[in-house]
Amino acid sequence: MSGESLFGEPGSPIPPRMMTRLVLLVSAALLALPVTANAQKKPAHPTEKPAAPKAIGRFDDWTAATHQEQGTTVCYAFTRAQTSSPALPGRGPVILTVTERPSVRDTVAIEAGFVYPANASVTVQVEQTGLDFYTDKRNAFARDGKAAVTAFGKGSRAIARSPGPKEATVTDTFSLKGFGPAYAAITKACTK
Repeated sequence: MSGESLFGEPGSPIPPRMMTRLVLLVSAALLALPVTANAQKKPAHPTEKPAAPKAIGRFDDWTAATHQEQGTTVCYAFTRAQTSSPALPGRGPVILTVTERPSVRDTVAIEAGFVYPANASVTVQVEQTGLDFYTDKRNAFARDGKAAVTAFGKGSRAIARSPGPKEATVTDTFSLKGFGPAYAAITKACTK
């Protein structure tokens, strides 16, 4: 059969009107195929579910928990900002977290609830200690996690100052009440 006869040209066994319908039907089927194929894919291990975080405990204003990450236990303690100024419409949660992994200890991060400007830096003040944080999208990370953890253990609050949307300076205040026991709990849970 020639190419001409397939596309409704003279001598084709399919009339042009039917060919148009056939082309539309085949095109629609081809467009729907990837969606159907993806919708029917089954997970490699259907019984595996992502492990939910497991609470270690609540320590005043801090919460300690663990979760599994690629078969490894990750321990973390976190607190939410007590106050934030100025109020930013649509801002997401503002959370200060200390994370312990077997390979990396004392990762200190702030989830800002907005995207930081490119190459921004954040300053966190704990009593008389100033801590520098670098930013990556919606998060800021302590340049020296060990120094941050030491300061948190001695202070009563941490005040983060950062550039925010539309050149506003954003100030977030976190309570450090309960940090010491929460940190001890995650350190203990992740030394196994």
